[in-house]
Parts: sequence; C-alpha cells; structure tokens
Amino acid sequence: MIELVVLSGKGGTGKTSTVGALAALAENKVLVDCDVDAADLHLILDYNVEEMHEFIGGSIAKIVEDKCVDCGICPDYCRFNAIKTVADESRPDGERFVIDEYACEGCGICAHFCPEQAIDFSEKVSGQWFRSETPHGPLFHARLGIAQANSGKLVAVLRREAREAAEQQGRDLIIIDGPPGIGCPVIASLTGVNYVLLVTEPSMSALHDMERLVKLLSHFKIPAGMCINRHDLNNDLTAQLERFAIDNRIALLGRIPFDRAVTDAQVAGRNSIDHGNGPAASALKAVWGRLREELQQVHQHRSGQTRRIINIQDNVEM
Repeated sequence: MIELVVLSGKGGTGKTSTVGALAALAENKVLVDCDVDAADLHLILDYNVEEMHEFIGGSIAKIVEDKCVDCGICPDYCRFNAIKTVADESRPDGERFVIDEYACEGCGICAHFCPEQAIDFSEKVSGQWFRSETPHGPLFHARLGIAQANSGKLVAVLRREAREAAEQQGRDLIIIDGPPGIGCPVIASLTGVNYVLLVTEPSMSALHDMERLVKLLSHFKIPAGMCINRHDLNNDLTAQLERFAIDNRIALLGRIPFDRAVTDAQVAGRNSIDHGNGPAASALKAVWGRLREELQQVHQHRSGQTRRIINIQDNVEM
C-alpha cells in the first residue's frame, strides 16, 4: 500500500482541486481529507455519507452549581482566564462563577484544586468524522468544531480508518488531501507517508511557504514532487519555483495553466476531470502520468527493502 499526501504550504494554491482530479484518474484508492478545520474535498466528489462518528478531542471543565460555594480559588489557578463571574441575584455576593467553554483549554487544574469538588471535568465532543462513498471510492473526512483543538489527533483518526478500509478492500493507494501550513495537522498528515505531492502557485507567499514546507519534509526524509498551478500568471516566479525544486531534489511533475473551467467545475460540485477536458484537465492528466511513475519507483524501492529484510532474517535463522 502506498500513501500519497498532497500539500501546499499555503491555502488557495489549488491543492484540493488537484486531489479531486487525482481521485478521478487514479484507480483502486481510498481518499482522505485531512484539512479537518475546513474540509471541502467532499464538495467536488458527489459524496454520500454512510457513517458518522463523534470525535472526542479532549476534556472540558464545568462548574457544578449545587456544590460551588463561591470561594474564588479556581480563577487564581486558571492561566487561560476561562473562569469568569456573571451577575446572579440568588447568590450572596450577587454573582456566580462560570467557565467559558471556548477559553477553557481542558488542563483540569481547576478541578484538581477545587476544595468542594464542584468542578466537573469530563470528555467533550470536539467534532465529527465521516465515511462517505463517492463515484471514485471511499472518502474519509471530518468537521472539527468551532475553536476546538486536537486537529492532529483527528487527522490521525482519519488516516487510521482509511488504512483499515484499504486493507479490508484490497486497495493499494491512499490519497491524502493535507491541510495548509506546517503545523500539527500537517505533521500528522505526512508522518509515515511514502510520497508528497507539492502543489504551489507563482506568488511570493507561495514560494516562501514552500521553502518552509520543504524544510519540514527534509526532516522526515520523504521523497517529493512538485506541480505549479496557474503557472502562466507569472512566468518569472514559475521559473524561480522550478529552480527551487531542482536545487532541493524535488521532481518537477508539470505545470497547470489557469483555466476558468476549474472554477466552473467547483461551482457545479465536480472535479475538473469529470467536468470536461480543458487545458487544466489535460495538464492534470500529464501530472498524474508522471506522478504514477514516481509512485511506482517508490513501490519498487519498498519491495526491494522488504526482500532484503526477508533475506537477512533467513540468513539469521540459518
């Protein structure tokens, strides 16, 4: 099984549009949308939700009114200013303590030091994850709640479920639509994958963020290829991106021209391959051809390593 993750370094480069095209072109795969803060791959894949599961991303504190004596100890311990007072005429002091669920970080320090055990510290539902069916195979995606943390943990859940589905169904490719940036959800998306496709655009911000992302990839020693979306908007920056790729031993997989048909496809809720055969669609097919060759090389390399390990084990046993 090969795991491919598509990353961009910044938002808006056309990463999800590219993944949608790959979904239509690749065979025998499982799809994963790891941009859990703003998942949108399902919007261009004609999806149908088959399973929905709650995601427990942490814990949250809540004051038990019947036990609270308004001692005022808990606000002193809270370093996130999540415990506040509100007017309450039924209280002797005319106010009571409440916990702001959006400011609470779930550390539990208030519950630990409350002398009356008047703070309930329980698990909270931080979002949902889904298993959907699409015309191009199963899709795992999620929706993280507003101001909720643990996006990296939710990404790990999606990838685990996708691997299990791929093994059960005999699928040999997992395509992951990764989140933008270089933070925790990105690291959770690329850890342990076999290949990274970088989707960028000819802009200074994209070049800057690509440099940061490539530094991250070098740490994990993951092979990568690059395609440049809307390359014809700035030829000088396109050339600069290609030089950067060559200098960093990143395979150049192709250029994708600006094409309004891509936007039309998104408005229609479809990917650019299913929607038509414009310039972008043709370029994406060429990118997939080169990417498939890269993935085949990765597979052959992994198979060679496996054979060497087996030979070593056989020699040890002998």
